[in-house]
Amino acid sequence: MNTSDTEPTRERIFQALRSHGQMTVSELATAVNVTPIAVRHHLTALQAEGMIEVRDERHGVGRPRQVYKLTADALERNSSRYYQFTNLLLDQMKEHLPPEMVAKLLAEVASSMAGVWQAELDALPLPRRLDRLVELLTREGFVARVESTGAGQYCLTELACPYSRISLSHPEICALDAAMISRALGAPVERTSCIRTGSDSCTYLIGAVKKEPGNG
Repeated sequence: MNTSDTEPTRERIFQALRSHGQMTVSELATAVNVTPIAVRHHLTALQAEGMIEVRDERHGVGRPRQVYKLTADALERNSSRYYQFTNLLLDQMKEHLPPEMVAKLLAEVASSMAGVWQAELDALPLPRRLDRLVELLTREGFVARVESTGAGQYCLTELACPYSRISLSHPEICALDAAMISRALGAPVERTSCIRTGSDSCTYLIGAVKKEPGNG
């Protein structure tokens, strides 16, 4: 294999897994337009670096298939200094402030972060509002998608969360995510799964979103 092609291909594999959460060899081969043999070569190298993990998944009858996903370290790459700073800051807050004050401060942070988004989202029709929220979350480091579940409800799935590593030491940080989404959309939000507790994604059920813009 040409050495000059190695890094771009490996980066495409990385980004494909980051966007989809988990994939098989054949799915990766299609996504990055290389042969399955080449994909396996890169996956072996990424596993050796601690960037990839693999597990067997039952898929109907027959032998289980192998699916690959990024490790927590891979999802947090290039952000170790930010992680250290944030972790130490939260440690100090929790040491010197009562729990109710920490919760209040995090709620205010979530409200401030979502306030800018809310002004933009309020002016959009519902389908575009949800799509735009996914774009904004992606810009903040999430890998998200939204789907309708019928009856005016929606499911927001985050395959990667920029706070996942911090939440292992500070689980209360997960409340910031839910509060931010709820404030931005002006709708109730219920978390049904969480990366911190071992799920493949953070999943939120979004209740009836407030009235369309322009409707009385």
